[in-house]
Amino acid sequence: MRKAFPLLVAATGAMFAAAPALIARAPYESTMGLVQKIFYFHVPSWFAMFVAIGVCGAASLAYLVRGRPEADRLAASSAELAVLFGLMGLVTGPLWGRKAWGVWWQWDAKLTIAFLLEMTFIAYLLVRKYGGPGSDRLAAVVGLFGLAVTPFVYEAVNIWRTIHPKTSVVPTLPAAMGVPFWFCVAAYLLLYLVLLTLRLELGRREAALDALYLEEG
Repeated sequence: MRKAFPLLVAATGAMFAAAPALIARAPYESTMGLVQKIFYFHVPSWFAMFVAIGVCGAASLAYLVRGRPEADRLAASSAELAVLFGLMGLVTGPLWGRKAWGVWWQWDAKLTIAFLLEMTFIAYLLVRKYGGPGSDRLAAVVGLFGLAVTPFVYEAVNIWRTIHPKTSVVPTLPAAMGVPFWFCVAAYLLLYLVLLTLRLELGRREAALDALYLEEG
């Protein structure tokens, strides 16, 4: 992975550099016009968040079952990125909503559950930092809870009446919008891999430094 990492960084950088040109060429949505192009940043950030939550949940389960420190580091690193990408979604969403709906925020099912999911993973990080002995396992349970909540964020628009567009919008995008959209999704997923790789390496170094302190003590 270390040998491939520079190529991963270069590919990610190139995709983010090319994305604005693709988005600029995409046609305007008929009712929202230019502001709809926030869509190309807003939705991919949630894709990246969902992947980060999935990795955190799977690694948390592996840690609870096997107790391997590597799984715990993977879960913690991915949880941090889930918070980061979730914050991107919660910032770009109101910017879009203000123009599309006339309000910054509505406490409907979709938005409320998304906000609570973000708070769940902030709680994960707080538990790890301030929970004391055993906080790693407690945080793993929080990560599994967050994973269980995630499908409700996606399906909320199909279960309850909300002002948010339904999930059926994405599969029905015309090619002129779909190509830049999926390009941006891929760029965000590559960015997740870059940041996860860096965070895991930092975690390994922190663990090695802790081990040295224990040996000296």
